[in-house]
Amino acid sequence: MNAVSANKLELIQIADAVAREKNIEKSLVIDAMEDALARAARSRYGHETNVRAEINPNTGETKLWRLLEVVEEIENDAAEITLDEARHRNPEAEVGDFMSEPLPPIDFGRVAAMAAKQVITQKVRDAERERQYEDFKDRVGEIINGIIKRVEYGHVIVDLGKAEAIVRRDQQLPRENYRNGERVRAYILEVRRETRGPQIFLSRAHPQFMAKLFEQEVPEVYDGVIEIKAVARDPGSRAKIGVMSNDPGIDPVGACVGMRGSRVQAVVNELGGEKIDIVPWSQDDATFVVNALAPAEVTKVVLDEELERIEVVVPDEQLSLAIGRRGQNVRLASQLSGYEIDIMTEEEESAKRQEEFKRRSERFMEGLDVDDMMAGLLVSEGFSKIEEIAYVELDELVEIDGLDEETAEELQARAKDFIEEENKKLDEKRKELGVADDLLGVEGLDLKMIVTLGENDVKSLEDFAGCVTDDLVGWTERVDGERKHYDGILEAYGMNPDVAEDIIMRARVSVGWVTEEELDAMRAAEEAAAAEAAAGVEEEAAAGASA
Repeated sequence: MNAVSANKLELIQIADAVAREKNIEKSLVIDAMEDALARAARSRYGHETNVRAEINPNTGETKLWRLLEVVEEIENDAAEITLDEARHRNPEAEVGDFMSEPLPPIDFGRVAAMAAKQVITQKVRDAERERQYEDFKDRVGEIINGIIKRVEYGHVIVDLGKAEAIVRRDQQLPRENYRNGERVRAYILEVRRETRGPQIFLSRAHPQFMAKLFEQEVPEVYDGVIEIKAVARDPGSRAKIGVMSNDPGIDPVGACVGMRGSRVQAVVNELGGEKIDIVPWSQDDATFVVNALAPAEVTKVVLDEELERIEVVVPDEQLSLAIGRRGQNVRLASQLSGYEIDIMTEEEESAKRQEEFKRRSERFMEGLDVDDMMAGLLVSEGFSKIEEIAYVELDELVEIDGLDEETAEELQARAKDFIEEENKKLDEKRKELGVADDLLGVEGLDLKMIVTLGENDVKSLEDFAGCVTDDLVGWTERVDGERKHYDGILEAYGMNPDVAEDIIMRARVSVGWVTEEELDAMRAAEEAAAAEAAAGVEEEAAAGASA
């Protein structure tokens, strides 16, 4: 591309050809040529000269001029002009203005021409990269087809026509062979703007790749009649996909499977034989977990929404099926539902219940000084703490078979004596830990909690006011794809997050960080937001029902 030595007409023809070939604006090519001409002219007139070039996009005529800055005192003759001299040319000139001075056309030497060619090439390449980035930055989440160009260090380079993309090794399906010239379909995972050009990252292992494949194969998904609520994959091996229908007359699982399995088989073939379990989604988390663990049968479910954990009981002979090979079935079900799943057999669950029964009975035997029969009777009636015995209505105790009023009164008296003695010991421990008396006045905190706070360096009302809800009740987050739970200081006491937040806010009022009026305003705003969200859910449900 020897643009700088071409005649006027050839210059425009070259600009047109480059713009068409690189699929960029002709004006960008002209700008690159002008920059190249200016640089080449500076090599003739001196690099300190502020040279500008202009190419007429219609005729190809070129003009050169230099800019001179108006200054009080000249330091650079090639780029500056005094105010007096400037006013000879333009009486209105002021310091800081720029004046232009035409330069005669010049013949560029070979070195200047080569330098200009490099500038034009670089500018055009930059414009091409910017165009590629603009073309693909808004296409993240789409499926795209390309041709395999080469394989480098296990990473697959894909030709997308207007750009190149890469499928990194960790985003490929295991045991899948990639050959040059083969067509490949993948999910656009990320588009980055980098110095060497836009980097387009593709994936065949991402869960959403499967969701998009179902969208292409199942018209009901594309139309929004069926929603894909969750996807979990063990790429190349097995996957689970949770689906729901917005039309009561359409079975979401059947629609995704297709006639004789044709639809799901098309996705399976694209994914190299990856087995797919299509699971009916349910708004009830426990039901959805049971569905996700299929084909295993579940006999009992115990859900803990706060800790996002669920205990699942299965028949003894179903344990290996529920867990799956190398834990695959339960792992995928956990990813799909968002719950950490603990699976146990009926025998293990029975043993756990018996152990819990024994532990509570021993607590009553020790604290109330009763025999194992009486302790067992109290546990069987649903009592788990001595505090419950102490403060329950006397009538409730009398209603228990085998307990008369006198015995019930004696049990309550012993329970209250036990609590009083225990509180004395706890208060002594509180003082040893240096926990301030002001924490005793916080409603919602008992002595056990206060001692536990002290053991965790929360020793004053101000310390407590500085806590956040997660500090007290714990939190769960994903670390390297695995769900990890962090214990809260008072988590063992079963404190609700809303209760914890309320206690903390009241402590902040007590220490003067927040006023009662501000607290009331915050609560009112939260209630209004919750009511608005609930109304939105009802509207969506009504719209779905009418549709």
